[in-house]
Amino acid sequence: QVQLVESGGGLVQPGGSLRLSCAASGFTFSRYYLNWVRQAPGKGPEWVSRINSAGTSTWYAAFVRGRFTISRDNAKNMLYLQMNSLKSEDTALYYCARASRVGPDNAVPPRDYWGRGTQVTVPS
Repeated sequence: QVQLVESGGGLVQPGGSLRLSCAASGFTFSRYYLNWVRQAPGKGPEWVSRINSAGTSTWYAAFVRGRFTISRDNAKNMLYLQMNSLKSEDTALYYCARASRVGPDNAVPPRDYWGRGTQVTVPS
């Protein structure tokens, strides 16, 4: 059974940094693309970033490019999101999400493959 457990969220002042982590289990971690998706109160989900299975290619939404960095450690089954220069509009519940299939997959995964999320709050 796919399990994704996010951690590292919290309250941070504008301009500050946080590092989110996602511990994965129940599947062969190194075979799947992974994503970060966020959802702010009253809004729909927003895709944030993606990393390929080897960790050699990354993609970012325009609103986080240059501020956030996605990475993974396949030996530890861990996914990370380093978030710098945080803004109030980054306030959201951040989810780790696994691709629904092995191999290249640039779709936003269905909710079946998301964790429970970790809250990031940046006051205005």
